[in-house]
Order: sequence, then structure tokens, then C-alpha cells
Amino acid sequence: MKLLIDSFWRAAMYCLYPRVIGLSFLPLVLIVALSWLLGYLYWDTAVTGVRAWLDASSWLTVVWRWLEGIGLPDLKTVVAPLMVIFSVTPLVVVASLLAVSFLMTPSLTRLVADRRFVGLQRKHGGSLLFSLWWTFLSLLLALGALLLTLPMWLVPPLAMLLPALIWGWLTYRIMAFDVLAEFASADERHTLMARHRMSLLGMGVITGLMGAAPSLVWASGALFAAAFVILVPVAIWIYTLVFAFSSLWFAHFALAALQALRAEPLNAVVDEVLSAVPPSPHATAKLGMDPNDPSADVTDVEPRRAN
Repeated sequence: MKLLIDSFWRAAMYCLYPRVIGLSFLPLVLIVALSWLLGYLYWDTAVTGVRAWLDASSWLTVVWRWLEGIGLPDLKTVVAPLMVIFSVTPLVVVASLLAVSFLMTPSLTRLVADRRFVGLQRKHGGSLLFSLWWTFLSLLLALGALLLTLPMWLVPPLAMLLPALIWGWLTYRIMAFDVLAEFASADERHTLMARHRMSLLGMGVITGLMGAAPSLVWASGALFAAAFVILVPVAIWIYTLVFAFSSLWFAHFALAALQALRAEPLNAVVDEVLSAVPPSPHATAKLGMDPNDPSADVTDVEPRRAN
């Protein structure tokens, strides 16, 4: 717990460094450009399709009439954009996580290592190809978990808990691997991820809950269309900063744990320790020593003579 809290506050302080803030703009520009391109190409089509589906749903007719009865007839026009935005939000989260993982995490890990762990040896236990495979596999498992648990999101407590657990698990898998890929060997990485699995998962869940804050900005952008163009980049930048913080948190935690692992003494295993055999009078007399002398710790090693 001490290591967990210490690495948390160190990561928070490192987020104030100009270098960290500057690095956060690179994923921001990339994700904003991609979001703008997709919105320009598919926004009207997506909103129109969702609105047509809502109009064709017979069971929603009662809801629209009830909204009109309480004086909210225009709320129907907001529902379609909101549904599109909330559907796209997981994709933006994943894109931000991957962008930070590949564009920021290596630089942030080296920053932490250069400032705190100067003598830490780099063993390069994870190659770029294996890192891509690890990220792709983790992403597939997380998206599969999202699809399987979608019906459970109708239950209010699970709607908040399940996404945080899934995003937390994905963040822990990607960030822990990327931080340790350069500095730890494969065996050290397996040891650390097994020894600190619950702490690393808890860190991922906390950062996953922190990532829920930009969703409020997304919703505000949908409700206040005039500020939508400004609020969406702000939301993406918040995602980027959250994942940058998680990179720093994982870097401080994992590198400190790696240093402690290497500082552990080697466990020299002795299979069997034989007690000393009392010296025999025959052996001590043969060597010219007094049999009653305590220092005469000699065993009778005279070989047997062949008959």
C-alpha cells in the first residue's frame, strides 16, 4: 500500500512537468484529427440512422408522448446525437489509450527512470512485435467482455462498475507491459505482474473511473451544440491526461518494484547439511593428536583394506 500511494503522488506531481504536458498534445492532435475526419464523413448518416430507428420503435412512442406531455417536446431531437456520442465514446477511449501507450508511455517511463532509477539496467524483455500482439489480444478480450456484459449495463450499479473494471483491466494489461518491456526481462515481468496483480488492477480501475469524467464533457457538447467543437477536444485532452497520469503511475510503481526485486538477496539453497562426525580415537592417534582434544575434529576416513 505504501508503494501504491507513493507512486500515485509522484505521478500526480510529474503531470505538472512541462515535458509531460507537451507530450500530451501529440496524441490529442492525432485523436482530434481522426475524430473530426470520422465526424465529417459519418456524423449526419449516423444521427439520421439512429433517429429513424427511434421513430420506428413502437415501444418508444409512449416515451415521446410522455415527454411532450411534461413540456419537453424537443428532447427527442437530442436523444439521437447523444446515443451516437455515447456509442463512439468507447472507441475514443481505446484510441486515446493506444495513442498514449505508443506515443507517450516509453518517453514517460524513461523520464521516471532518468530521474529516480539512474542505475537501473535495461534488459529489454519485450519486443515491439510482442508488444503489438499483447495490446491487440488485450483489446480483443476487453471488447469481448464489453459485448458480453452489455445486457448487465441496464442494472444501475453494474452500469458504473463493469465498464470501470473492463477499462481498468485493459489499462493494467497495456500499461504494465509497456513500462516493463524495456527495463525488465521476461521472467522479471512475469514475476512482478503475478506478485502485484491486485495492486496493478486496482490502479487500472482507479484510472478507469477517472476516465469517466470526460463523458460528462461529451454530454455537455451534445446538449450545447454551439460549444460542441470546443468541448470535444477538451474531452479528448482529458482522456489523454488521464492515461498519461496512468503511465506515470505505472512507471513509478513498476520500476520501484523492479528495483526492489533485483535488490532481493539470492536464496542459496542447501540441500542437506551433515552434522560433524565425532573423531574416532583410532584416527586421532594415527595423526598424532590427543583423542580428548576438542580441536581434533577429524573423521575416521581410513579406507577398508581388501581381505
